[in-house]
Amino acid sequence: MLSGQGIGKRFGGVQALSEVSFSIRRGEIYGLIGPNGAGKTTLFNVLTSVYTADAGAFEFDGKPLGRAKPHEVAALGIARTFQNIRLFANLSAIENVMIGRHVRTRAGVFGAILRTPATRAEEARIESRALALLEYVGLVARANDVAGQLPYGAQRRLEIARALATDPKLLALDEPAAGMNATETADLRGLIERIRGDGTTVLLIEHDMKLVMGLSDRVLVLDYGRRIAEGPPAEVRADPRVIEAYLGAGAASASARAVSA
Repeated sequence: MLSGQGIGKRFGGVQALSEVSFSIRRGEIYGLIGPNGAGKTTLFNVLTSVYTADAGAFEFDGKPLGRAKPHEVAALGIARTFQNIRLFANLSAIENVMIGRHVRTRAGVFGAILRTPATRAEEARIESRALALLEYVGLVARANDVAGQLPYGAQRRLEIARALATDPKLLALDEPAAGMNATETADLRGLIERIRGDGTTVLLIEHDMKLVMGLSDRVLVLDYGRRIAEGPPAEVRADPRVIEAYLGAGAASASARAVSA
């Protein structure tokens, strides 16, 4: 569904990404991991056109993404959440989800001003869809609550509901379990599995190794902006380069000796 070839991004004298290549298959959960500063969120931001890549190219669903703008990427079928929650804190939960539906609306400025029957009918459909998504993530009872006053875990799920409102083919989640307790993380895991089960491909950045290794079909590992491993979780977990990136060269050597013994 999605491939990146030779992706590069530099910020001044810092090479944040260097020749990163990967491929995500339709219907899988694809994990993206690496130590702090490895370039994970930068790759997300380049993919969704928050940043422009200095080198390389993406192809999505058989078509090059090119220089698409963020809203055009969303319209093509890639939705994302952010490492730091970016809800409209002063709006209600349902209003946040309805805003996410904007890329699929047809009413123009004049329709909104004149309040035509077609515009009113579309608004009713958007509200109905938003309620269905709030029920999907377990928040329908809090539809009219102010988003900024929801518990932390609920805000994370609300952000996912807003992303799902765009009808994505690929849902990119940037550390969705960050700050969650064990119960909230377990609920999140069930939600991600359900999203994939309902036909949406998932790209997941996550520092919770138990979560990402337990969920992902395959995992890409970055270190200092470079790809050092890609494959099934068990294979990646045993890779000496991955062990070294997380624990240091001594741990990698000890692991290699244990394997050879």
